[in-house]
Amino acid sequence: MPTVDVFNLNREVTGQLELSDAIFGVPVKPHVMHEVVLYQLAKRRAGTAKTKGRSEISGGGKKPWRQKGTGRARAGTTRSPIFRGGGTIHGPQPRDYDMRVPKKVRRGALKMALSQKVIDKGFTVFDQLKLEKIKTKEFADILNRFELGKTLVVIPEPDDVISKSARNIPNVKVLRTEGLNVYDLLNYETVILSRECIGKIEEALA
Repeated sequence: MPTVDVFNLNREVTGQLELSDAIFGVPVKPHVMHEVVLYQLAKRRAGTAKTKGRSEISGGGKKPWRQKGTGRARAGTTRSPIFRGGGTIHGPQPRDYDMRVPKKVRRGALKMALSQKVIDKGFTVFDQLKLEKIKTKEFADILNRFELGKTLVVIPEPDDVISKSARNIPNVKVLRTEGLNVYDLLNYETVILSRECIGKIEEALA
């Protein structure tokens, strides 16, 4: 069963916490996590890019010049792609980027990403992650004290003090436990969260 140290905000170890093997100790399969990351990125795409073909451009009904005798190439309409203002050849059209990934696979990939973070020692657990007032400098001092770089901050419930204190710090993202996902876990080097978050994650994925 994986075990992690629990810290206070002054980087003092206040205890240890045993993590569930079924969530934080599962075998990691990179290809499964890769599939779920592709699924997440595909879900973000709107697929609304659109250009007009020659048949969709207004105007161009009249033949620009007579067929023969001008010395120029034949032309039937100014809406042809070879003319300025004409249609686009093989331009993007609206499309659906959705992928189908079973819920069981998505949940499994999330457990794998959490397990990988524990293996990489990219998990920092606090006994309590609270600030008295909104103060970016105070939150940045905590990150510097723990020598953290690109950090994902997981909170158990909406907390404006933490969210607003962290939002102007580069490479820091605040996320609620309900929004925990494979892409963000892999994209950020370190995850910081409280004991309460661990309980909520284990309850949700049990």
